Amino acid sequence: MTETIGNSGNDNTATGYGMLSDEEMKKLATSVKNEDLISTVGKPLPEGAPKASKDDIIGILKEIYDPEIPINIYDLGLIYKLEQSSTGDVYIEMTLTAPTCPIAGEMPAIVAASLACNDKIGQVTVKIVWEPAWDLSKLSDDAKEMLEAM
Repeated sequence: MTETIGNSGNDNTATGYGMLSDEEMKKLATSVKNEDLISTVGKPLPEGAPKASKDDIIGILKEIYDPEIPINIYDLGLIYKLEQSSTGDVYIEMTLTAPTCPIAGEMPAIVAASLACNDKIGQVTVKIVWEPAWDLSKLSDDAKEMLEAM
């Protein structure tokens, strides 16, 4: 059983989660083949272990920022599908603001590693998809306000 979580534009945040160092992120990111644009990180949770809530997962995603636009990937509307299994594994389909994004090959590993740092999240798979193409209509209300203020 999976729970699909969409970008609702709400302002839930999570705190207290460890992040990987820049060096560790680069190491993970280089393991992603550019033609695949998919990354799997972490390991399944032990049976009966508590799993992260929807708000925890979204909070972590809101800590990851687009390299060219100073807005997090969740509020940018880059997360198209987020599923969490009953065992705590997470599957994400996301896009980028443009296919020519300079870190397209690194972004799945960055997102997967950020989520896998939470001990209540099992194995994380992140896949880049290009359909539908991203556009400004996918911005959350918070992101629209941030862009207007710039």
